[in-house]
Amino acid sequence: MKRILLITFMIPTVLFSQSKKLTIEESVRIGLENSSLIKISESNLRSSDAKITEATSMMLPKLSLSAGYTYMNLNDPKEIGLGPVRMEVINPFSLYGMQLSIQQPLFTGFQISSSRSAAKNSYEAMSFEHQKNINNKALEIYSACWNYFKAQKQYELTQEYLTSLKDNLKQTKDFLDNGLATMNDYLKIKVQVSNAEVSLIDAKNDMEITRASFNKSIGIPLSDSTQIDASYTSIQEQSFQYQDLLNNALNNRDELKSLEFHIKAGEDRVTAANSGWWPKLYASGNFFLYNATAKTFAIDDEKLQAWFVGLSLNWDLWDWGYTSSQSAQAEESVLQGEESLKLLKEQIELETYNAYLTLNAQQEKISVSQLAVESAEENLRLTKEKYDYNLATSNDLLDAEVEVLDAKTKLAFSNADYEIAKAKLEVTVGNKIY
Repeated sequence: MKRILLITFMIPTVLFSQSKKLTIEESVRIGLENSSLIKISESNLRSSDAKITEATSMMLPKLSLSAGYTYMNLNDPKEIGLGPVRMEVINPFSLYGMQLSIQQPLFTGFQISSSRSAAKNSYEAMSFEHQKNINNKALEIYSACWNYFKAQKQYELTQEYLTSLKDNLKQTKDFLDNGLATMNDYLKIKVQVSNAEVSLIDAKNDMEITRASFNKSIGIPLSDSTQIDASYTSIQEQSFQYQDLLNNALNNRDELKSLEFHIKAGEDRVTAANSGWWPKLYASGNFFLYNATAKTFAIDDEKLQAWFVGLSLNWDLWDWGYTSSQSAQAEESVLQGEESLKLLKEQIELETYNAYLTLNAQQEKISVSQLAVESAEENLRLTKEKYDYNLATSNDLLDAEVEVLDAKTKLAFSNADYEIAKAKLEVTVGNKIY
């Protein structure tokens, strides 16, 4: 029997504590282990493997046994017959026997062999579909992880921003008490503190929503408290070219391989459908054993044993277009598969190009965001020094604080989006990310 390539995730069940930190790799393993989609895919693969055994069994001899027992007791009337010739019934009448038969198909117009080949090709197609399902699920978990990570960073940065504003508010209150700042300056910062507290509430709510989505993606209760323990990979200049990526995608994508095997299975079904034009030849053998007791007919415990072997030929000479319609349907199915393969290649070409451009764009965003953070932090440092000496207004200070928050947020998001874009590109070119 063809071995089944199934993923077995050898990890213990995770018991979540009050707050469980998960790495990206742990999240993917847990998510794949708990995924109902993957379990369904595995079940489909096992079912497809069973189809091979089913088709193979049709090529082998079939042995069958039949047996029976009959008992009759005639109570009234005691005589049987018509007219003057009547016969007295002597009860009882009994008959039992068995028949052992064996049949071996010799030639079926290539129906059985092509059906078995179709089952094998369908299994190969299901194997690639199974791998595709796993990879897509892993990508879904990757995206959920980094989106949750982005929400965590947003919450952390908003907390930092609020802490900094409170420090500025305290400093401005000291300036106000010493006549170095106006009440308007103090109130502006106080309003900004209130706005930041509202933003923190929103950030926390967004983090809880993305946490629930993350928990769902890895198959754990939405209410479980989890955190993402992740770090950014180093950004390197891309050394690959789009054409190389496209060639890899067209050679490695599981969808393409799966569809190619589906087409091969369809061609086998065409051969199976055409088997109706051919005669079917079978070899068979039978062994009979009967024992009858019927005293009325002067039969007293008579045994009958017999056996025979032979050949049988069956040829449908006219079937009202059944075979030709079956063949036409199978041929159209192959044609549909071939056209679907062309469409899929065009779709993969577009997906690869989009993924390539997206990754390059995210890399550029990181470089720009890093410069923006450096510039904003330096501007805040200078503005803070000026504000300490009453050389800058509260508006200047608040603007500098907002610029830092905005720049750090964009950098964190750009880094996370780069990780997602990188994983998408890997999946697009047919690489495994689990």
